[in-house]
Amino acid sequence: MENQEKDNFWLWIGALIVGTIVLVVLFKARENEVSGWQSGAAQEANKEVDAQITKQKGK
Repeated sequence: MENQEKDNFWLWIGALIVGTIVLVVLFKARENEVSGWQSGAAQEANKEVDAQITKQKGK
């Protein structure tokens, strides 16, 4: 009986770890969606900043 309880313990620990990883991935995807990273807004802003820096260096 004790071996069955020990096996269940590690099963619960494994399920907790997998669940935590899944939640982190889902929240990270949601954060990227909200921040505009996937829509390209961040890339466009980065290009604009690079253009301004290049313009400043040219003066």
